[in-house]
Amino acid sequence: MADNLSQEKGQEAQQLPSEKSRLDRVIDVVAAIFVPIINLLCAAGILKGLLVIGVSLGAVSQDSTTYLIANAMADSLFYFLPMFLAYTAAKRFGGNPFTCVIIAGILLYPGLTEVLAAGDTISFLGIPIKGAVYHSSVLPILLAAYFLAVLERAVSSRLPDVLKGFLTPLICIFVGGTVTLFAFGPIGAFVGEWLAVGYEAIYVVSPILTGLVIGAIFQPMVIFGLHWALMIISMNNVAVLGSDTILALFAASIFAQGGAALAVMLKTKSTSYKSVCGAAVVSAIFGITEPALFGVTLPRKKPLLAVCAGGGAGGMVAGFSGAQASAFAIPSATTFPIFFGNGFALMIVSVLVGFAVSFALTMLLKFEATPEETEQADSKR
Repeated sequence: MADNLSQEKGQEAQQLPSEKSRLDRVIDVVAAIFVPIINLLCAAGILKGLLVIGVSLGAVSQDSTTYLIANAMADSLFYFLPMFLAYTAAKRFGGNPFTCVIIAGILLYPGLTEVLAAGDTISFLGIPIKGAVYHSSVLPILLAAYFLAVLERAVSSRLPDVLKGFLTPLICIFVGGTVTLFAFGPIGAFVGEWLAVGYEAIYVVSPILTGLVIGAIFQPMVIFGLHWALMIISMNNVAVLGSDTILALFAASIFAQGGAALAVMLKTKSTSYKSVCGAAVVSAIFGITEPALFGVTLPRKKPLLAVCAGGGAGGMVAGFSGAQASAFAIPSATTFPIFFGNGFALMIVSVLVGFAVSFALTMLLKFEATPEETEQADSKR
């Protein structure tokens, strides 16, 4: 009996690393696809937010050519997002990035888009293709990129070297384009709509509770890279619904990292660690929490609990405000324009609450504010 139990425990122990490695692989894939364009998304989001403010204040008319050009600058990345994701996803999956971009181009081709946007089912060589809108979409092109990578390897391995140079992309464009329009496009669009509607249903039940949960768990999710799941849903919400509330709900947790790092900076006696904490505060205010998370709050443990409390408190305020983002961008001091509209004032209050609660709790909690290795380094100076 004891031997059986020990064997079962041994088997469980052997399974855990493989499970973890699979999770790590998924996280790595998602990060590799989205990280290269995050800064571009933030920049475009800021432009879009500033344009919304300009229209709201009457500085720009929606009927003017100035608005037309400015909107093209702000919206082009989001409209053609499948093409950018096609390139980064193909590189990650090991496919030809340019072939995958062509597949994205098929989804966004003006003449075809007009027909598909009507929602009617059309046919290609007798194959039924369901109508759907693919601009700003995320999931269809990711499915297509993975399929193309597999297809390219299979085709290339079976063709002689003299033919594979042009026949491989020819076959991949024809087969990949057909399969994407027939299967991946409709499936991705359906899943995307389901995610958006599903999240919206949860949010409508209790925006405040949703804000509490998302605000409290977001930073721990960053540790394991799980926050990318929320990022994808957020991008999908903007594409499907035209706006997103997730960004508003976890914005406070980002500023909470800054509040906790500031408190640790005031509590530590190490000059060198003070500079580390100070830099982490500035980074968090500008939407980059990794320096604060991995350099300050996580190693000190209790400050991370304060961050979760601050994020949850601020998330509740954001949920109560009903604030929404009109475009995707990492919440920071520079991207507030994307939240301009209903609930904007309370949205600002929510991040201040997150910062203040995290700061106050970190100041009150008892913990070793200076890492041992930093103390040793300082003593040698």
